[in-house]
Amino acid sequence: MAKLLIIDDERAIRTTLREILEYENYEVDDVDNGLDGLELIKKKKFDLVLCDIKMNRMDGMEVLEQALAYSPDLPFIMISGHGTVETAIEASKKGAFDFISKPPDLNRLLITVRNALDRGTLVTETKVLKRKVSKTRDILGSSENIGKIKETIERVAPTEARVLITGANGSGKELVARWLHEKSQRADSPLIEVNCAAIPSELIESELFGHEKGSFTSAVKQRIGKFELANGGTLFLDEIGDMSLSAQAKVLRALQEHKISRVGGEKELEVNVRVLAATNKDLLKEIEDGNFRMDLYHRLNVINIHVPNLTERTEDIPEIALNFLDEICKDYGMPVKKISEGAMAALQGLPWTGNVRELHNMIERLIILSDKTITENDVIAFANPGGGTNIGAASHNNGSGSNHGGGINYEKFSNFQDYKDHAEKEFIKFKLEKNNWNVSKTADDIEIQRSHLYSKIEKFGLKRVTE
Repeated sequence: MAKLLIIDDERAIRTTLREILEYENYEVDDVDNGLDGLELIKKKKFDLVLCDIKMNRMDGMEVLEQALAYSPDLPFIMISGHGTVETAIEASKKGAFDFISKPPDLNRLLITVRNALDRGTLVTETKVLKRKVSKTRDILGSSENIGKIKETIERVAPTEARVLITGANGSGKELVARWLHEKSQRADSPLIEVNCAAIPSELIESELFGHEKGSFTSAVKQRIGKFELANGGTLFLDEIGDMSLSAQAKVLRALQEHKISRVGGEKELEVNVRVLAATNKDLLKEIEDGNFRMDLYHRLNVINIHVPNLTERTEDIPEIALNFLDEICKDYGMPVKKISEGAMAALQGLPWTGNVRELHNMIERLIILSDKTITENDVIAFANPGGGTNIGAASHNNGSGSNHGGGINYEKFSNFQDYKDHAEKEFIKFKLEKNNWNVSKTADDIEIQRSHLYSKIEKFGLKRVTE
């Protein structure tokens, strides 16, 4: 539900606009002056602001300028009973989405609101997509292990040496491969990625080398393989330990002769590809078990880069967590939340079986479920994958309140929504108790309307316990 703010010193206008917009299922706040409006904009996240121009205490144009300086993508619709072309142009130059004269035409108002919200959504989505595609994520951390990896990348990337990247799932092997490509002489050519574990063994050869039309039952047209697509660039074979032996033989030949043949084809095609490979398996053990070719292993393992588990470099967790915090809050279009020292220590004490990928997911969960500042109790309640037994620094009750969620039995939740409802219930209960069941204060504290809080209390069956 979109959140709208009306700033207007005429009570009748505010009431009329509020009734119209709430009838259209928008969530609406209103204030009668610009100063209070600015405070609300800084305190809450709004999707759109409707702002009068002529007001006491602060002019609407000044509100527009200061608000956009704080939140540049916030759409503003300016409204005025003394509208002129010059005023509309000035508002547009200052960043307003549109200008509407009083009394507003109902149909035009609703269309303008809808268009402004659509534009705001598109701006946010575009920024997120640009951030995702414009730059390879930095390798975060200042530990000795990470320092060695960065140094190796700097030395190896400009060469044509093949690299075998090892490490557990979620540790960042793909990121190492991306930086090897980014810093290579092939950076302007494509980086083609293949997840060998995600492709059925009977299709992996077609995926890598392509196939000719009619080469097998479902080959209704010719297909270009990943080796050809990566020609002149880099081919990243992720989870190569899961590749079939027959495909391994063909990859070995391609590495030796720099030539490939499409499935069902007789013509040999020359390819100029630098191959990077990654695996979470012990390839020497796979060789002993007959699942991996030794000659291919030695072809790939010219340079080995091992990415350590997150638990082997816990000193990097604060830097990584703060980076994710900033990145995810920006993606969600919300003010960046803070994280307490206790919460950070609690994160450093977690087992991190999913490594950096798991840390990213947990920071996202904490952003969604926590208050303005992420606390140690939030980590215990929302981010502990082991039910509170392996938190280390956060595993005990520090006397600041009850351990909400520290002993959760995660087996009882069939899906994430069930867990989220449980966490939301415990969070609201905690806040109500903290505020001595003052619903108005609690609603302000967690930044929702009182009516919504009453609905949550009824939904979860929360009741005040009296002595």
